[in-house]
Formats: sequence, structure tokens, C-alpha cells
Amino acid sequence: MISAKKLIEQSDILFGTSGARGLVEQFTPEVCYAFTAAFVKALDCDFSFQKVAIAIDNRPSSYAMAKSISAMIKSLGYDPVFFGVVPTPALAYYALQIGVPCIMVTGSHIPFDRNGLKFYRPDGEISKADELKITLSSAEVIAPEHEEELSVQACASNMYFERCTRNFCSKPFYGKRVGVYEHSSAGREIYKSIFKSLGADVISLGRSEHFVPIDTEAVTEEDKLKAKKWTRDLNLDAIFSTDGDGDRPLISDEYGNWIRGDVLGLVTAMYLGAKFIAAPVNCTTAIESSHAFRKVVRTKIGSPYVVAALDQADTFSPSVGFEANGGFLLGTDCMYAEDVFHALPTRDAMLSALVLFYEAWSKQLGISDIIAQLPKRYTASDRVKAIPREHSLNLIEKLASSKSMIIRLQEALSIAGVLRSTNNIDGFRMHFANNEIIHLRASGNAPELRCYAEADSQSRADTLVKLALVFLTHK
Repeated sequence: MISAKKLIEQSDILFGTSGARGLVEQFTPEVCYAFTAAFVKALDCDFSFQKVAIAIDNRPSSYAMAKSISAMIKSLGYDPVFFGVVPTPALAYYALQIGVPCIMVTGSHIPFDRNGLKFYRPDGEISKADELKITLSSAEVIAPEHEEELSVQACASNMYFERCTRNFCSKPFYGKRVGVYEHSSAGREIYKSIFKSLGADVISLGRSEHFVPIDTEAVTEEDKLKAKKWTRDLNLDAIFSTDGDGDRPLISDEYGNWIRGDVLGLVTAMYLGAKFIAAPVNCTTAIESSHAFRKVVRTKIGSPYVVAALDQADTFSPSVGFEANGGFLLGTDCMYAEDVFHALPTRDAMLSALVLFYEAWSKQLGISDIIAQLPKRYTASDRVKAIPREHSLNLIEKLASSKSMIIRLQEALSIAGVLRSTNNIDGFRMHFANNEIIHLRASGNAPELRCYAEADSQSRADTLVKLALVFLTHK
């Protein structure tokens, strides 16, 4: 017998912006037992439940981790319910509606040699305080005698399908051609079913039997070219995709231009009639300049911080949140089209697609026409991989404390005017007098240095990101 705290400490697995992340070899059966026991113990005092739901993404390592988690749940006296490969929001929605906790085995967008765990209480996503309870848990871990093969149940997928289709009885996507970029997304089967049920002609694209780490905040040049070719050659009205676990959308217009995640969030919030917005500091300032919302709260980067802000929305309804990666959180029930979308205060990829496509196609418009109606502000992001978090933090701290280094950065980026203000809510964010913004931070999920930029044109924002990363990585 050994404590969960000790096993977790020895594993070197850390909580990032969304869940616990680490290398596959760090997620041994014993470590999975420890996280599971610590999570269940953290819920004991506040909730009454008998079942714990589990689902996985398509990573090669995910099923084995789920077997360990399921065995531990059973040994603790609870009933594990396994839903196989489904999107994270489908699992979370099921758990929220039924009132049970759940564990999603996924590393989201990070490479296949890594994996992770996302935890949900019966009332929604865990908080930073809950993360601390798990890592410091006094739970004693007794390894189960054996691990059984898991049988898959379908109710989480069915419930998510019903959520995504119930508001649209008239098949509003009839006559439209939607490409679903499947790659290895956990939701690649259900997405096709949803769009087909709404009347669309669905074309499967880019299916892969190997795990593909799609990052919706740093779309590769290859995927940019693919989207343009697919829309042109197949006469598509839009392309829909997600990251690995289906909580971050990747959507293109009819010309194959991928739409930024915070732009998708802004569009969705506006058409849902949101009164309250919670968004991290790296999201577009078009949120404020749209003047569409009664209150906007800026948070640190990561869904737990957005969830915490939504809890403070008070009487504002509908209240919503979204992130630069496109994950959209619905804090309250919201009437839309022909029915009510029930609250889902965790990242979801489908809601933005449903709202954007409905608004465009019900008005005989293209996706690009809807985007063109927003305030003209452009954002870009990218990252440098394989940089230890400590190194990234040191680089950012060096820049933040050195006026001369900031001046050299301005010169390298051809930024005219003085530094107008800075923000260190999450990383280091610089607002310059010419209205350009550079934001740097160490990734919370992987050894990466991330850069975000905002400018008055897309090409300029893209250039700022590239030049800033070159400047920093040569220091």
C-alpha cells in the first residue's frame, strides 16, 4: 500500500491548462490507480454517486490507461461505465445530465508519445482547488487484483447527438456540402452523423489510423493547403474538424480559410445573445470593440479559469466563455433556433459549428460573409516545440524585466511607437502604441514556448508571431 500523493509526485505528471499531462511511460497502471483513487476521494464529502464514467481518445495508449482506471474504480466499490472513443464534451455532457463524475483519457492536441487525464465532478469540470486536492491526496492505493477488458456503452454518444440536433427540426443544412476532416479525432464518427441528420451532404476527409496531434491554435501549413484544395476540388461550403478529443473546433469557410478559434467564439456568443463573456487574455480584442456584451471578464489561459469566471456571472444570462483555441463553454441554458441548448460549462467544438452554419446558410450567406461582419481585428499564434518550460519562463522573465530587450524586440518586429502597457495575468503581454500586441507564455500542456499576436491585418499578425519567436529563440 502506498499513498496516492507519493505515486503522483514520483510520476512527475503535472496539471496543465486542462487536465493532467505527461509522457505515456509516466502513466503506469499504478499512477492511473493513484489519480483515480485521489479523484474519487476528493468527491466523497460533497457528492453521492455510484457510477463513474470513462471515455478515451484514439491515442494508442489510451485504452490501457482506461482499463487501469476502470479496475481501480471497481476496487473502490463504484461501477465504471465505459463509453469507448467519444469526444470529451460528449462524456462531460452525459456526466452532467446524469449527475456522476467522469474521467476522460486524452492528451488533446499534444503528440502521441504523451497522454493525459481530464476530470469532471458530477456538477462539471474540476477547479484548480480540486487539482490540488488530487495531487495532495491522502488516499491509500491498493492495486486491483486484475484488469478486465472493457465493454463499450453508447448512451454518451446518443445523448450528445440529441443535444446537437434537437434545436433544428427542419434540416437547415440541406443542399450544403460539409467536409469532415476526420484525422484521428475522437468524434469523427458522430460528427458525420450530426451533419447528415441536419441535411448536409457530408464528405469524409483525411482519415488517419495513426494519431495526428492537431493544434487548433497552430494550424500547420500543410493543413492550410489541404483545406484550400479540398474546398476547391470538392466544392465544399465548409470544413469541420477538431483537435484529438473534440473539445476545440477547427472550421473553414467556403474558400478553405481556417477561422481563428476566438473569432468562432465571438460569432457564437453574439448569435446566442450572450450577455456575459469570460475569455482568456490572449483572445481577440474584437470582443470588446464589438460592444455586443454587457460584461466581459478576462482570465488566465485555461478552461478552469474560464469556468471560475462563469461562476461569477451572477444574473447575466446567457453567460458564455471561450478560448483562443475555439473551445466554447455554455454557462447557462440558452434558447436558440427551435429549442434550448442546456448548459455545458466545459469546452465544446460542435456548438460553434452549429451556430455559424445555421446563421450563414439560413440567410443564404457564405461562412465568410458572417466573419466579414465582425470588427476588423486579426490574431495569430504559433509555438516553438521542445523547449523546457523552465527555459521558456526564463526567456519571458528576461524580456519582461529588460527595457533594452523590449526595444530590440520592437526593432526586430518593425513596431513603431512606444510600449503602451503590459499585462502579466498569464505570461507577458505587450500593447504597443501602434495598436499591435505580442503575448508570450510557456505552454501549460507541453514543453513549448507559445506566442500570440494581434494586428490590423492577418498577414501582419502572422509576421509578428514568426519574427517574435525567431528573436526569442536566438537570445
